[in-house]
Amino acid sequence: MATFLMNVVSIKPTVFSFQSESFNPSLTRVNVFPSKPFSSLAGTISRSSRTRFIPYAVMETEEKPAALDPNSEAARRVYIGNIPRTVDNDQLTKLVEEHGAVEKVQVMYDKYSGRSRRFGFATMKSVEDANAVVEKLNGNTVEGREIKVNITEKPIASSPDLSLLQSEDSAFVDSPYKVYVGNLAKTVTKEMLENSFSEKGKVVSAKVSRVPGTSKSTGFGFVTFSSEEDVEAAILALNNSLLEGQKIRVNKA
Repeated sequence: MATFLMNVVSIKPTVFSFQSESFNPSLTRVNVFPSKPFSSLAGTISRSSRTRFIPYAVMETEEKPAALDPNSEAARRVYIGNIPRTVDNDQLTKLVEEHGAVEKVQVMYDKYSGRSRRFGFATMKSVEDANAVVEKLNGNTVEGREIKVNITEKPIASSPDLSLLQSEDSAFVDSPYKVYVGNLAKTVTKEMLENSFSEKGKVVSAKVSRVPGTSKSTGFGFVTFSSEEDVEAAILALNNSLLEGQKIRVNKA
């Protein structure tokens, strides 16, 4: 028994030595152990080894929104809201062509009822014509209704006037009776929301959320009402309905 214990105690640990290797990208192993004992983590890499650790750096760049081309269709497209239900494409064309050259006109109709949604669009042949239509027709009365006319998306400069961009948001009137409207097309304006939802209840206010510092829509907005009944009616009637070619989502905010 004593002999067995002495044999066990007399076993000496095997010492493995590692030689420093030069760095070679083709090698699958790299020596990172020093030939001499080390006392701290800083000494884990031998000076004779040419292995280098190069940290990866991730560069973050701020993506700046591109300014809208003044000659694009969006800059020449005019929204005309609160028009009488009796106004069709021909009548709307006659209304706007008095103030500029018209490329196309479209009155928006409800997909199911076939009734006019009381707003439409006129694409003019130039930005100047579009501006003239806004200047001459906005606030005018057609068959007893005061129409609202504006360019669907205004071109913005590289340094936009933030006070103008924030005016729509600051004018928004909040209410406990509010709905969230999601999946909005980029061309939807607050006037379009007001006109679409006013058919289902008394709208207090509406707004389209914008990317801060730009006129770019974030794809959602809000509409406030004067009662809970109007909120329920709007959700029931307009959830999954089409607005500017896209199915919108409407639920309580």
